[in-house]
Amino acid sequence: MEVIPAIDIRDGRCVRLEQGDYARETVFDNDPLFVAHRWASEGAQRIHVVDLDGAREGWPVNLALVRRIAESVDCHVQTGGGIRDLETLRSTLDAGLSRVVLGTAAVKDPALLREAVAVAGDRLVVSVDARDGFVSIEGWTEATTVDARALIERLANAGVTRIVYTDIMRDGVRQGPNFEMYERLTSDTSIAVIAAGGITTTEDIHHLASCGVEGAIIGRALYDGTIQLREAVAAAR
Repeated sequence: MEVIPAIDIRDGRCVRLEQGDYARETVFDNDPLFVAHRWASEGAQRIHVVDLDGAREGWPVNLALVRRIAESVDCHVQTGGGIRDLETLRSTLDAGLSRVVLGTAAVKDPALLREAVAVAGDRLVVSVDARDGFVSIEGWTEATTVDARALIERLANAGVTRIVYTDIMRDGVRQGPNFEMYERLTSDTSIAVIAAGGITTTEDIHHLASCGVEGAIIGRALYDGTIQLREAVAAAR
């Protein structure tokens, strides 16, 4: 299983939100580029960069900064946040990102999703962000009545090969991942699943690996020192 440190960017800074709430923000560093170099030097093979401003505004506000990160670190970088049309998806891929993450657009625009699959292939990741089993969109600010598992089935039928599944209520609050959901997802679908939200201990990492997920995105626990990245990478092997 791959351990993937997260860098969430808001107003040019590296932050973490609690349960996706923009009013509950903690700033961990003013220089996301410095943070990216730190994670790469500590053994990250991939970094997950989220443009929080882009997720709210509907366009990639911090793409220039994300591009600088991708160009300067010796590991893969995947990014999402504000990618809502095919032109933006193409420009993001052309900027040197290894994967592009669609969220809101994948839920709202099935035609765009099909085009994105055709253009990006396995470089496309769809972010399924759920609160109590139902999908949230627009940077987690808008709830829907879309059942997360039903959406994942639709994604598989559309040719999507990989998702990031985030349990929003676990994100940034050190409560542990939703292991039951990850076990269901990996048994119910052929899509590769990357877990996100609530990963707090190396035991969580061991448990996720046993669930069969492809990767685990870790945020707050790395920033507050609860988990050391080198230890997390070792625990995932």
